Amino acid sequence: MPLADPPIRAVVVPVTPLQQNCTIVWCTKTKRAAVIDPGGEVPRLLKVLADQGLTLEKIWITHGHLDHAGGTAALKEATGVPIEGPHPDDQFWIDDIGDSGAKWGLPDARVFTPDRWLGNGDIVTLGETQFEVYHCPGHTPGHVVFFHRQARFAQVGDVLFAGSIGRTDFPRGNFQDLVNSITGKLWPLGDDVTFVPGHNQVSTFGAERRSNPFVSDLVLAEV
Repeated sequence: MPLADPPIRAVVVPVTPLQQNCTIVWCTKTKRAAVIDPGGEVPRLLKVLADQGLTLEKIWITHGHLDHAGGTAALKEATGVPIEGPHPDDQFWIDDIGDSGAKWGLPDARVFTPDRWLGNGDIVTLGETQFEVYHCPGHTPGHVVFFHRQARFAQVGDVLFAGSIGRTDFPRGNFQDLVNSITGKLWPLGDDVTFVPGHNQVSTFGAERRSNPFVSDLVLAEV
């Protein structure tokens, strides 16, 4: 059942030609916001913040791939707010952002240094709310997920999608690690959790446990 007075709200803004789901999430009491995975189009993101009457407090990064983190340096430069995440095992992906940007036609993408690296079990704060951090390797070795327990909301980046899971054919990707992250860290949070993936539509953990062709309960029982 939806909360009558939700502690957070969120809006999803697909950015870059890769249509990555950048999410702007905010504390409803304070109107202080975080931008999760600013892959690019920073002026557009700043306009959404202004249109919603929000004050940017944090930049949160799930992992170091270009489409999720390519606009981080520019957003930090424009606002001065701290960058939190990902896990330090994604340092090599962050270091590659400039070269990846040139390859994919995003020349404004730049390398950045997080103000705070994140690990499993960490807590990040936003206004008067807090999110739990889960280290979920597999798609990348340093991928993290942000979870708001009261709101039953998770930002999972490229770990899990509606009807699919993240690719594991990139350097230091690992299929079994990804399955273990999903089943061992995400599923225990509850079937009622709504998640925003890195691309495409929102879903719930329960829906994916029922029907996801890679990690549903039925599929995994047959392995």
